[in-house]
Formats: sequence, C-alpha cells, structure tokens
Amino acid sequence: MKASAKGRYGLQFMVDLALHAGRGPVQVEASAGRQDLPPKFLRVLLGPLKAAGLVKVQRGPSGGCELARHPSHITALDVLEALEGRLGGGSPLALDAPAGARAVRDLWTRTTDAARTVLRTTTLADLAAKQQALEVDSHGYSI
Repeated sequence: MKASAKGRYGLQFMVDLALHAGRGPVQVEASAGRQDLPPKFLRVLLGPLKAAGLVKVQRGPSGGCELARHPSHITALDVLEALEGRLGGGSPLALDAPAGARAVRDLWTRTTDAARTVLRTTTLADLAAKQQALEVDSHGYSI
C-alpha cells in the first residue's frame, strides 16, 4: 500500500495541527513552512478534510485551521481515507480464479487488513507524541 502525496502531506499537516491543538487556529503558511510543504497544496487538502469533519477553518486575519476533534479521536485511517478514498478498495480477483490467483488475492487481503488495523489504531495524538520524541536530541533539548 502506497499513499499519494495527498495522503502523505495531509497526514503530516494533520500531525502538525495535533502538535498545536488547543492553541487556536494554525495558519496554513506557518504549518507549511515548518514542514517544508507547499502551502497551496495544503490549502487544496483542506476541502476534503473539512468535508470529513476532521478540521475547522476560520477566515480572517487571526484565522487558520484546527482539528475539529481531539487528536486522540482522529486516526491515521480517518485522514488517509478522507484524502484518498477507501484504502484497499480495489476490485478482488474473481472467485473462480485459479488456485494461485486465489492465494495471491488472500495475501493482498491479509496485507491490506493488517495495514488498515495499524492505521485505524494509530491516532494523531500518537503520531504527535512520536514526532515530539523524535525532535528531542540526545541531550534532551528540542531541535
């Protein structure tokens, strides 16, 4: 399973919003700058994220966007499916396929199910905590 740029950038953006949760709206340009992502592309992602009920957008000089729910109540799967559609939703091989094809179909089904389980059980809060831990250098100082 491979996420497109929409999925990868969208998940990075949502983790950034999780890191700033509770501090008010985050400007897209500021988030894009912290992550070295194109702000124009992030603005495009706001539509599907808002439609899925994952972000709130405030217009105006002090506006920006923020998570619509607590980071512990939004999963990586929620974000990716809002941006990419249902993951692993390809058409299965025919039921009357030769045994080798059925074995391969079973492998892909199990692989997709395992990936969906990891994404469904990983929240933005989990990812934000991991990101914070990775940003702390060996001396305990934030990078």
